[in-house]
Amino acid sequence: MSLKLHNTLTRTREAFVPLDPAHVRMYVCGPTVYDRAHIGNARPVVVFDVLYRLLKDTYPRVTYVRNITDVDDKIIAAARERHIDIDQLTEQTTEAFHADMAALGALSPDIEPRATRHIGEMIAMIEKLVTAGNAYAAEGHVLFRVSSMPGYGGLSNRSMREMIDGARVEVAPYKENPADFVLWKPSSDDQPGWDSPWGRGRPGWHIECSAMSETHLGETFDIHGGGLDLIFPHHENEIAQSTCAHGGAPFVRYWLHNGYLTVNGEKMSKSLGNFFTVCDLLAKAPGEAIRFYMLGAHYRQPLDWTLDGLAEAKRGLDRLYGALRAVADVVDEDGVVPDGVRAALEDDLNTPLAIAQMHEVATALNKADTDEARGRLKAALRAGGALLGLLGMDPEAWFKWSADSDGCDFDDAAIEARIKARAEARKGKDFAEADRIRDELAEAGIMLEDKADGTIWRRAG
Repeated sequence: MSLKLHNTLTRTREAFVPLDPAHVRMYVCGPTVYDRAHIGNARPVVVFDVLYRLLKDTYPRVTYVRNITDVDDKIIAAARERHIDIDQLTEQTTEAFHADMAALGALSPDIEPRATRHIGEMIAMIEKLVTAGNAYAAEGHVLFRVSSMPGYGGLSNRSMREMIDGARVEVAPYKENPADFVLWKPSSDDQPGWDSPWGRGRPGWHIECSAMSETHLGETFDIHGGGLDLIFPHHENEIAQSTCAHGGAPFVRYWLHNGYLTVNGEKMSKSLGNFFTVCDLLAKAPGEAIRFYMLGAHYRQPLDWTLDGLAEAKRGLDRLYGALRAVADVVDEDGVVPDGVRAALEDDLNTPLAIAQMHEVATALNKADTDEARGRLKAALRAGGALLGLLGMDPEAWFKWSADSDGCDFDDAAIEARIKARAEARKGKDFAEADRIRDELAEAGIMLEDKADGTIWRRAG
């Protein structure tokens, strides 16, 4: 069975045929780094991590790009509120994001571009749009001329009136049309800014992803993913910018979007007391249980998050790990992903069915009565788990997990992420940052020891 994916652009499930079978290219919108990631932020990371794993298992080369938005009005406001430098805020928040996603078993993308390091590319793209008549400068701003883009609204399938109402657009006298959106805006002295043909300023949100995806994946690439909330205006505007900047060349061939996440049946909100960060939940359950819970719903469907559901997910994984623990002494070679698991994932990432197939393999493993059968089924369960990003722990370590530990500071994956960040800082001769990370871990009771072949760690006491 070949991979089939639901394409938001065509509103149909299509066979996936990459532009280049030897090199699949995928872009997913990443975080705006002004605060800890909440559970809704984590859903697209987990969803597209499964797709990334499946693509890597199918094609010889995959390039997965997920950006970091590190210039944004929310970042400016958060830094001002906390009385810290913007760079300090974005570095701390990016590091926390990496640690949280590692704890959920997400692989790192192949490329993780930061918006502030691609300002030149953004300015160049905006200049192309202005020259072609798709954009215009007004009062220090540059705006995209929506009327110049035939088919604008095709991704979201909305009329112009619906788009204007849905975007709650800013009414400004310098706009030709209320739907025109900002590509570049002026910066005051106390805001981050860069020199440009239109004065000192900073990019609009949408142009960032268009410029970064072009830089790292080319004008046309295979897959663009993100949450359902990004279809309009963000992804709609990306299509408009990129298509016009590239002389009408197609932008993305397959658009994938995951469904909304609610908590206890309601929209997540701090005022309702149902707002959970990934960090909060890592103190209640292992990261793999959080991931398992997310994969228990089809990615395009809504997901209602409850603590009871999280506990049930933990019990589901207990059963799979229990089957592996029972055959700990059985030797297993590299396994083959069970056909049922692969077929489920190739059917538009049907992770609930893939998990059901994993339980069938576990049942067969529990009933197996020869070492040959046990070894084969054990390896198959591990292989299926790897494709889903599950069953990566030693079973004994899994069953020793305790909710008494602080998921943010003491999770093994979070520690490893910090050690990696420290190594990168040392490589870049940023010894102050390297020392800060060492001190942070020491305060959390984690002692580092640098060896010739890397850094090892242990818990104090």
